[in-house]
Amino acid sequence: MGCSSCASGGGTPKGCKSNGSCGVNGCEKLHVFDWLADINLPEGEKAYDLVEVRFKNGRKLFYRNTKALRLTTGDVIVVDGGPGFDVGVVSVAGELARIQLQRKDPRGDTHEVKRILRKAAQQDVQMWQEARAMEDETLYASREVIKALNLNMKLSDVEFQADKSKAIFYYTADERVDFRELIKKLADKFKIRIEMRQIGARQEAGRLGGIGSCGRELCCSTWLTDFRTVSTNAARYQQLSINPQKLAGQCGKLKCCLNYELDMYMEAAKVFPDTNIKLETERGTAVHFKTDIFKKNVWYIYREKGDSPMPIPLERVDEIIAMNKRGKKPADLKDFALDLAPKVVELDYENAEGEDSITRFDKKKKRPSKRNPNNKQGQNVKGKKPGGNKPQGNKPKNKPQGRKPNQPGNPANKPKKGPSAEAKSSGDAPKKPNPRRKPNRRTNNKPNPPKES
Repeated sequence: MGCSSCASGGGTPKGCKSNGSCGVNGCEKLHVFDWLADINLPEGEKAYDLVEVRFKNGRKLFYRNTKALRLTTGDVIVVDGGPGFDVGVVSVAGELARIQLQRKDPRGDTHEVKRILRKAAQQDVQMWQEARAMEDETLYASREVIKALNLNMKLSDVEFQADKSKAIFYYTADERVDFRELIKKLADKFKIRIEMRQIGARQEAGRLGGIGSCGRELCCSTWLTDFRTVSTNAARYQQLSINPQKLAGQCGKLKCCLNYELDMYMEAAKVFPDTNIKLETERGTAVHFKTDIFKKNVWYIYREKGDSPMPIPLERVDEIIAMNKRGKKPADLKDFALDLAPKVVELDYENAEGEDSITRFDKKKKRPSKRNPNNKQGQNVKGKKPGGNKPQGNKPKNKPQGRKPNQPGNPANKPKKGPSAEAKSSGDAPKKPNPRRKPNRRTNNKPNPPKES
């Protein structure tokens, strides 16, 4: 069991629908793994009577287990609300709760710690869910009242007590706000006790939740409990550009993750020389431009020459500084600078035996001739329709058209024009050779050469 949407008796989440593994505004928000749960206490030792209880949006308080109830992480319990009662979820119990209390409250003042009443029954859980259902409607109505009173404040969240007798209003404001009139109107409208609690911008982002620029859930809403101050020096140590749009989080402040690697950068920066030290050469004075901590290079640039920055290894920079202290000056920083120009590598390609040429795609394919009668790509050939040689099926090749050959009236039965058969037999009209006619290749008949007279 986790959040209010999951406390349905059977333990199946209804609100987050992630089987108890949701992150923002869900079951596992600021979850603590009890790594001492399976370790037995020594003989004669009693279990620690303080238990850490989690409420809405990661709000946690310690309560005393005066009735020696067997409690484990995830149990829904009823605690003293003073006055009234409230319902929460056990986040840490046993010896780990002692460690959590020492970390959060080193003084260990536990005299005013309230007590645990009982384990929550089904009736208590149902009343708890009804109180949570009233929060959204109360939040919107309260914002309308704040707008009517023209107060310079932003109401971000409302948390009801399980018995519906008290509500905590969380707000943010840049200056002091006189909300006495607001409390009177809210108490008359909702008939409950009102508690106004001011929070910062980081706490507001942690309560609302969201997704950061890294693609993960916000650290303040998942595991971060203490909000340390983040200054612009953290960005300068890490060689980051001071761009508020990139360095600011959803709360409008500098991102908390800027402090994660700051100690490593500060430790590495101790090896590098001070950025205010100038390098004296015969050519002129060079000032610090930037530092590459990972490659251990320092970039310097001449103040008045107008050259580009030059990367110099850290060892050579120490040598130049030592020379300047002895009163000596090197000729030029280019003698110590690294050559970071990209090298052009020429690749030689070999056409090995059995491999295709790398220029095989450069050759253009020959297009088929438009006059080709065997055109298969469907070009418009002279005398043919587009579509190529399409199969004609099982149609007969010589299909007779029109009338039959022996049928009367057929023009094929008419006699051909020309010399009659008698003239051919008598030889009166000898046949003259046609000079334009080509010889017949099949019979090899050639025209007779002219006779000599």
